[in-house]
Amino acid sequence: MACVLGFMGVARADGTTPAPGAWPESKVDAWRGHRRLRFTVEGCTAWVVEPKAAAPGKPWTWCMEFPDAFTERTGVPTLLEKGFHHLHLEVGNTFGSPPALRHFDAFYAAVTNAGLAARGNLIGISRGGLYAYNWAAQGPGRVATLYGDAPVCDFKSWPGGRGVGKGSPGDWRKLISDYGFRDEAEALRHGGNPVDQLRPLAKAGIALLHVVGDTDDVVPVAENTDLVEQRYRALGGSITVIHKPGVGHHPHGLDDPRPVVEFIVRHGSGTPAAAGPGPRTTAPP
Repeated sequence: MACVLGFMGVARADGTTPAPGAWPESKVDAWRGHRRLRFTVEGCTAWVVEPKAAAPGKPWTWCMEFPDAFTERTGVPTLLEKGFHHLHLEVGNTFGSPPALRHFDAFYAAVTNAGLAARGNLIGISRGGLYAYNWAAQGPGRVATLYGDAPVCDFKSWPGGRGVGKGSPGDWRKLISDYGFRDEAEALRHGGNPVDQLRPLAKAGIALLHVVGDTDDVVPVAENTDLVEQRYRALGGSITVIHKPGVGHHPHGLDDPRPVVEFIVRHGSGTPAAAGPGPRTTAPP
């Protein structure tokens, strides 16, 4: 990981800390027609895309990994038009490991210090599900919704390949190293996967949305989303699952992302998540 593993926080070039309500010293460029601020948090490149007019309360989405993949299909441009800021922090291929989560903490401190809402909306695409769920479980009060798109919810499934999926031996070896496990056996005993730590999310009223391809053989639904859905409902949590019949791991998102946009606007604009189990639906062909 390119980021410095430590707690340096966020500082301007002159060493001062940004005042409340101010962004760190930033470079400005454009991202899909919107102004983007790029700055550094603990040695990691951070970016914040600004809507043309912020919605009340300054809600935000945060794509934890793959922020430039299938963007239109996940509804982000529409959410920007509706006044949501959009965030990303570059921590590389680190599987939601403890060092990455510490960087996320510092980034969250920076964006809320600058005035964004205290609770945001996480987007976990594929392995980004590990990032989103692990960070949410450590601080559920910071999260309003979590949208998982073909999300990894148990690293024994992917990259471990200990079920019906393909797995990825190289990623599995790197995950073991990034988490600091002594060996594979310790990794397989780990009880901190997303499927294992749903209780604090349910207690905090975090609304979940998953979009999955039913023939996904990379991140099999039965080993990931199905387990989250069963366990979250049993805990009284609200989860909506949209199934794409005949679709594999790709493409992510939906041909028409309006259900994603409507879900995030309904649950993530400052109002508490609605009670109830949430629907189980099928995407139109």
